[in-house]
Amino acid sequence: MGKPGTALPLEGIRVLDLSRALAGPYATALLGDLGAEIIKTESIKGGDSSRSWPPFENDHSLYFDSTNRGKQSIAIDFYSPEGRELLWQLALSADVVVENFRPGVLSTMGLDPDLLREAKPGIIIASVSGFGATGPLSQAPGLDQVAQGMTGLMSVTGADASTMYRVGVPIVDMVSGINTALGIAAALVGRHRTGEGMEVSTSLLETGLALAAFQGQKFLSSGEVPVPQGNNHPVLSPYGVFRTGDIPIIIAVGNQTQWRVLCGLLGDPELADHPDYLTGKLRNVNRHALKSVLEDLLAKGAAGRWLLELRAAKIPAGPIYNYEQAFADDQVRALEMVQTVHRSDGTALPLIRGPISVNRTAPVIRKAPPALGEDTLAVLEGLSLSAEQIAGLVDAGIVLAPVPATAASGTAMPATDVRA
Repeated sequence: MGKPGTALPLEGIRVLDLSRALAGPYATALLGDLGAEIIKTESIKGGDSSRSWPPFENDHSLYFDSTNRGKQSIAIDFYSPEGRELLWQLALSADVVVENFRPGVLSTMGLDPDLLREAKPGIIIASVSGFGATGPLSQAPGLDQVAQGMTGLMSVTGADASTMYRVGVPIVDMVSGINTALGIAAALVGRHRTGEGMEVSTSLLETGLALAAFQGQKFLSSGEVPVPQGNNHPVLSPYGVFRTGDIPIIIAVGNQTQWRVLCGLLGDPELADHPDYLTGKLRNVNRHALKSVLEDLLAKGAAGRWLLELRAAKIPAGPIYNYEQAFADDQVRALEMVQTVHRSDGTALPLIRGPISVNRTAPVIRKAPPALGEDTLAVLEGLSLSAEQIAGLVDAGIVLAPVPATAASGTAMPATDVRA
């Protein structure tokens, strides 16, 4: 099916990843899936904040692991003169710099975007912030749920208008990461055409508002404020969760043809011409009565039967899985969505691979999420620093280079052995 050895589109592109938590790391993970070299550059004082976030497997943060596949880690004292000089060298060695500090913080670290572009006109600088570069909240900290609440996303998620929920994953963070990766890819194409780098940016606030889609447009055009519809689609019907003879399933009817096929499949073809359900608009207006009618018909069979028949009839339908069931699904297994890698300490780690295939080849996780500073020595060598210079930086505490364990005993080697 795939093409072994196929070249990835971002091979040869180096990304200096200064981001932490989720939005920026999610972006750089996607870039890494597509072939870019990702140099995750962290503070020597604990590194990416998500390294301390649950859930944990022994000392490993699984939160961190979930979005830092395929990256190298170098740990630097950001605020020492020597550390700033290293950051500058790393930036000039890169095609792309990614950061998600508050606006202006990058300059305080010695990486002023104007100076970077003056020194390297082709560099691309990508930024993710909480609320954007201008406005009264530009300097305010922002996290996913704050953005979910402020952008209206929570107001349409939940059982009803009095019961609202956050989305169960940090969706604004992740889509901000996707937007950032898209902006970087577009800037790379632009640089190929013009030779000039660009600055691209987004924020959690902008992303969350952009996710409003038709719900936001409904308000803008009609003045009507959308409210949660539970597990039912807010404007299409029948589209949502329906009880069957045993467990509920999802059925999604998107057009008139599917509506007629559904009625026939459920044993009531005349329902398709009922005056209350004849059109999509009428079905939406009378959705509660329609759901009751359909669930009476679905109660005559088990979920497994209906799913087989619905799919055979080309009507979108599916189960409601927990994650154990989702990872056990035959289709998920066929796509090989889970790959196992080994961390530098030898422990095995199953990870969800990236979602973008190239030339019919799914991405391969090329490297486990790194320990803090795991690749410091290799990255510094790539900057053409001598062994003596690197040893001096380690000894002075400017960089962190974890001491590797011996393969045989698992005991740590002396620091002098690292630099030998």
